[in-house]
Amino acid sequence: MSEHTVKAFDSELHELTRRITEMGALVVKQIGDAVSSLAHHDVELARRVIAADADVDRLQREIEENAVLTIARRQPMAVDLREIVASLRVATGLERVGDYAKNISKRVIATGAQIGPAAAVRGLQHMADLVVTALSQVLEAYAQRDVGKALAVWNGDEAIDAANKALFVELLADMMADPSTVPSGIHLLFCAKNIERIGDHATNIAETIYYIVQGVPLDAERPRGDAIGGTVSPSAAK
Repeated sequence: MSEHTVKAFDSELHELTRRITEMGALVVKQIGDAVSSLAHHDVELARRVIAADADVDRLQREIEENAVLTIARRQPMAVDLREIVASLRVATGLERVGDYAKNISKRVIATGAQIGPAAAVRGLQHMADLVVTALSQVLEAYAQRDVGKALAVWNGDEAIDAANKALFVELLADMMADPSTVPSGIHLLFCAKNIERIGDHATNIAETIYYIVQGVPLDAERPRGDAIGGTVSPSAAK
């Protein structure tokens, strides 16, 4: 970010980035703890993930309030306005990520002792590892305003989609072979969908970074995995 004549303006912009970074660290921990609570059926950990969502919501409100005040005081133009609008977009995305982690934890509490097939749980953990890596990298890209890192995350979303679809096929086969696995299988499918949506939010943040730096939206088709776990090649980012 370039420096301004009014130093307080720089401080306000840096504070928005700092709070986004703080919020991001909280939701990354939420995801890891939510999936860990699922894998080990740790109900107490699941409850802590749910309770931590209040801190994420509080940070989102603070970011929104600070952004609105900065716009009112500074009347920013061009890149400065993009910076502030971007902070609102990223905060909203992170709040939704926290909600998805909370949803997974609620299902841990609801499932009782039914965790599901070990292979499926490992597949879910693999998906979670992918999204935690993507979210951590895109938050780093946001802090550094690094378009290259942002595009790497954006292009990596197809791997998350592919893992989700492979897990869907595996769980469906298990449920067809053994109807007693249907209740736990359905819970795991919903958890997988929550994780897949977290990946989508990571790519949304990557697109926001591109917009901040380039001043135009990312005009390319988002990469997607196909129905059997392969990938569809994305259009080249412009």
